[in-house]
Amino acid sequence: MVQAGNYNYTDESDLPDVVPVFPLGGALLLPGGQLPLNIFEPRYLQMLDDAMAGRRIIAMIQPSLDGAKREDGEPALCQVGCLGRITSLSETGDGRCIVNLHGIARFRVVEELASRTPYRMCRIAAFVGDLNLGEGAEEVNRDALLKAFRQYLDANQLEADWESVTRASNETLVNALCMMSPYGAAEKQALLEAPDLKTRADTLIAITEISLARDGEEGDGTSHTLQ
Repeated sequence: MVQAGNYNYTDESDLPDVVPVFPLGGALLLPGGQLPLNIFEPRYLQMLDDAMAGRRIIAMIQPSLDGAKREDGEPALCQVGCLGRITSLSETGDGRCIVNLHGIARFRVVEELASRTPYRMCRIAAFVGDLNLGEGAEEVNRDALLKAFRQYLDANQLEADWESVTRASNETLVNALCMMSPYGAAEKQALLEAPDLKTRADTLIAITEISLARDGEEGDGTSHTLQ
C-alpha cells in the first residue's frame, strides 16, 4: 500500500490508465517520494486545475534522452515515468503554483493520445508491484550506500544530518538519496527504471563511484581511456 496524503493506493483499481503527463528533464519522482514543483506555464496550470477536480494525479516523465521530437515539435517522451498525487497546492499571487507531489507508482507509456486539452495525455500501464513499498529493502547493501554517500559529501565539502540519515529505513534512504542526487537525466532515468530497491541502490552506488573517480582524475590532471 502507498499512502499519499489522505488516500491509500492498494491495488490496480486505484490507479488510472489515462493520465496527464508533465514532461520535465532531470526531475525524478519515485514511489513514496516527495517532489516539489514550481508551475507557471499556462497549460500546466490548467492541468493542475483539472487534476484537482478529479483524482489529483499527474504523471511525471522525462523528455526522450536522445532529444527526439514529434512532428509538432514537442519532445518525444521516455517510456517510463512515475505517477504522483498532488498533496498540497498553494498559489503565489503572481500566476505560479507551488505543488507537492507524492510518488505512487511507476508506469510505462502504452500510447500518447490525441487530446483536446492544452497538455498531453497518455494511456499507461502502471507498475502495480510498486504499491508494495519496501519490497526488497532488506537486500539493500546499506553499508556500501552510506559509504558512497559519505564519500560524495566529503569530496564536495558538504554536510548532512548524519544522525537522521542513519536512522532512516532502507526504502526511505535509497529513494531520498536518488531523488536528491545531482546527476543528469540519463542517470535519473536509470534510477527510475531500476526494478527494485536493491538494484536502485546498487545503481546509485555505481553512479556515485564513477562520478567520484571522474572528479579525481580531473583533479590530478590525468586521463584514462576505458577499453
